[in-house]
Amino acid sequence: MASTPQSHRPYRLKKILTNHTRAVSCVKVSNNGLFFASGSLDKTLIVYSTETLSPISFLTGHSEGVSDLAWSSDSSYLCSASDDRTLRIWNARSGECVKTLKGHTGFVFCVKFNPQSSLIASGSFDETIRVWDVKTGKPVHVIRAHSMPVTSVHFNRDGSLIVSGSHDGSCKIWDTATGSLLKTLIDDKVPAVSFAKFSPNGKFILVATLDDTLKLWNYSAGKFLKVYTGHKNKVYCITPTFSVSGEKYIVSGSEDHCVYLWDLQGKHLVQKLEGHTDTVISTSCHPTQNMIISAGLDKDRTVRVWMQD
Repeated sequence: MASTPQSHRPYRLKKILTNHTRAVSCVKVSNNGLFFASGSLDKTLIVYSTETLSPISFLTGHSEGVSDLAWSSDSSYLCSASDDRTLRIWNARSGECVKTLKGHTGFVFCVKFNPQSSLIASGSFDETIRVWDVKTGKPVHVIRAHSMPVTSVHFNRDGSLIVSGSHDGSCKIWDTATGSLLKTLIDDKVPAVSFAKFSPNGKFILVATLDDTLKLWNYSAGKFLKVYTGHKNKVYCITPTFSVSGEKYIVSGSEDHCVYLWDLQGKHLVQKLEGHTDTVISTSCHPTQNMIISAGLDKDRTVRVWMQD
């Protein structure tokens, strides 16, 4: 059972959004906190206002489902990754597609902008990471990164490093400028690495593996510092995140249809958010307000907004 320290004010359900007609694969709050977006197997993305919790724009154009999305640093643009093997860059407010990035030979599964928003990194079932020039839409690097699908890519705080995870059980650090491998953080074959991202301060990497485990790694030392457990994650690439708007939490969806919040330092579970009716595949936290957005798979199809009392 979650032990609640005195400082934890519980999150409560604020709104259920039912605009998607298939599984919702990803949700992300924009960096300026004004918007959030969802992507779905229904091939569309939707941008919402964090103030009104209503849709602002509908992004249509992909010919297959959307697996991931990323916001540009200035919150003006979105990039989406799709099973149609392309990425698209969109004007978030108008919904216009401004570029299509072509080159992957398999499903594109994950995407991130660098902090300068001059580059986009994408990972694919074709086992490569591609680094794209945003202005030209052309690839700068094609990295033969892994021996199985790439499940996640993420830049560090200054954009000089990329961390990647893969079903091949490895987590690797790459030099953005050259595309060369700097370090293999994990190389275990099993379990699959389903997610990896740098912490906001850039010193740590949060890694999810398909054995119901999240670990916080000190990547320069190559040691893991903390383990977070209690959730269920053996099948899907669930994307956990850091909540830094108030108390510091690790937040993750789960295959038991809940959202889990752990105290980052203490590692104990502080709350479990119930209500989704399928695996919660994606969670995202507002940068300054105590707001969590979550997304459910095909038996659920909802985006849910949770706020602290």
